[in-house]
Amino acid sequence: MASPVSHIIYAKKYLEKHPLHNSDEEMFFLGCVFPDIRRVADGLKRKDTHWKFDPIDLDFQGLSPFESGWKFHTYCDMKREEILNKYNFYSLAETTAFGHEPGKLLEDELIYSSYNNWEKIINYFNNPATVEIDLDVPCETFDLWYAMLAKYFKEKPSNTSMSALMSKQGSLANEAKDIIKSLDRLRKNKKAVEILLKVKEEII
Repeated sequence: MASPVSHIIYAKKYLEKHPLHNSDEEMFFLGCVFPDIRRVADGLKRKDTHWKFDPIDLDFQGLSPFESGWKFHTYCDMKREEILNKYNFYSLAETTAFGHEPGKLLEDELIYSSYNNWEKIINYFNNPATVEIDLDVPCETFDLWYAMLAKYFKEKPSNTSMSALMSKQGSLANEAKDIIKSLDRLRKNKKAVEILLKVKEEII
């Protein structure tokens, strides 16, 4: 699984090769981070938002731009794990702690600066277009999720902004301090950094 910044960066990389009209691009970006709304939505499990598409590939025929972004999210999660396993990432210290969260956060930090138009994404997310989905997600939760991400995207991820994002996610809030300590240790692992950067190069 990747974290929000990484999903946006990988979506950008895909759209550079497969451009969409502006409104469709907006919906693709909204879709590409939608599945992790489960972290703030009552009653949703990972399988509810991540197991919608079969097979998981880059064939978006018949899907709306939002659904295409949604499917792209699950593709990236799967492809990312393939790449990390290829380089034995999880044999390194701190990489399996706290549901792999420190590695995902470090990945966000490492590649944030490779996108130079976060203002556009922030605008999309502060004013998310209306989307019809076949899940019980209240409008308030939908808007909250994207507002949280818009705030997170305003600057390169730091311990402070990562902690703030985790504090609003029930499953991570109580462990946020320990996750940051693990992240601090992982940052010093040059091999871990090297492998995480390979994901950006190889995922699309």
